[in-house]
Amino acid sequence: MGSLDQDAPPAAPASPSFLSDRSAKVFVAGHRGLVGSAVVRKLQSLGFTNLLLRTHSELDLTRQSAVEAFFAAETPKYVILSAAKVGGIHANSTYPADFISVNLMIQTNVIDASRRSGVEKLLFLGSSCIYPKFAPQPITEDSLLTAPLEPTNEWYAIAKISGIKMCQAYRIQHGLDAVSAMPTNLYGPCDNFHPENSHVLPALMRRFHEAKVRGAESVVVWGSGSPLREFLHVDDLADAVVFLMENYSGLSHVNVGSGKEVTIKELAEMVKEAVGFEGGIVWDPTKPDGTPRKLMDGSKLAGMGWAPRVELKEGLAETYKWYLDNVVKQ
Repeated sequence: MGSLDQDAPPAAPASPSFLSDRSAKVFVAGHRGLVGSAVVRKLQSLGFTNLLLRTHSELDLTRQSAVEAFFAAETPKYVILSAAKVGGIHANSTYPADFISVNLMIQTNVIDASRRSGVEKLLFLGSSCIYPKFAPQPITEDSLLTAPLEPTNEWYAIAKISGIKMCQAYRIQHGLDAVSAMPTNLYGPCDNFHPENSHVLPALMRRFHEAKVRGAESVVVWGSGSPLREFLHVDDLADAVVFLMENYSGLSHVNVGSGKEVTIKELAEMVKEAVGFEGGIVWDPTKPDGTPRKLMDGSKLAGMGWAPRVELKEGLAETYKWYLDNVVKQ
């Protein structure tokens, strides 16, 4: 994998400047999710006037004929593929067939229809779970396919790896300007705060909020609090998506991270402060910690001139406000 850029045929010619084409049709697949909604907010703030947005009920991306008919009728110029079936460890282990088949179908249908309908540029969004379970830290792009995956989410990971490879194959064979971005752990507005199926940050936020409402003396958090994790505000990812659409046209996928680590203990204290919970935190060391460290190497993207802007403390306060306004009030 490390020699991919050097050995591969030349990349497809770069598309006309994305940011100079704000009246062009842009299809944001998955616009209601955490990532897609942030991309839509970013594009609207930049003055893009022709966004193509479809709910699942309006367009089922797992149905090839429906996707091909949509592309034939709408002829988008740009595609940002953030639609995916996502979930935590429990969901992945319970529905492995769904996680591999739904994601493979979405990716295959959208990428192939993009090529057939003459899309000028496509950006595919993946996840840091594509990397080996014991990848050297920080994780570089060329760690891909060098060792076994984390078994608990390999179905999703293999689908996302296939998406990267499909973008590369369509670039090599068909000249489709398809690029891939792999974000680290994300958080922000429109996150999933489900009590059982959410990731660590929104789960902590919900737990501290509910404890505050009940007047509880403490909150129990699993593990020792020692694992290190990296978090990126989803608005920073949306900014990186636009940056890559404008500036990148290469074969290799690109990591998108904050480059900053916090321990789970530090994260819990920061979420507690953002929520305003005044009780204590009780750590349960009988519960598993998970991977000791997981950090993306973002030097490739940083070398192009991009950097994140949202500090974690600021992002947590904003996310909690969104949670109060959109989850608690419903």
